[in-house]
Amino acid sequence: MSRRAASVGLKGKKKGATFVIDCEKPVEEKIMDIASLEKFLQERIKVGGKVSALCESITVVRKESKISITSDSNFSERYLKYLTKKYLKKHNVRDWLRVIASNKDKNVYFNIVENEGEEED
Repeated sequence: MSRRAASVGLKGKKKGATFVIDCEKPVEEKIMDIASLEKFLQERIKVGGKVSALCESITVVRKESKISITSDSNFSERYLKYLTKKYLKKHNVRDWLRVIASNKDKNVYFNIVENEGEEED
């Protein structure tokens, strides 16, 4: 195999993405259960048009109050944010918590924080 052919083969391979959902504040205040969020994501993530068909290309791992989703294939940041919001709505905490995406160290972090300063009479 020539040097050119070897370099072309490496360029054709796509690098995967890592997403982290940080639920530290809601878990500390016992507003939500992180184990149920992990289970929800494992059951609802679509791979190849099929629900809960996680294969080796996508992994969902929970560490303390954070959930890491690693994907070797195309996986959308928007899709993960959509699923997280859907979980919050299902558990009736969407009015108090919101999902914020921030890009740090080439990883996408989703912070679930409390809404502040939005009190109504």
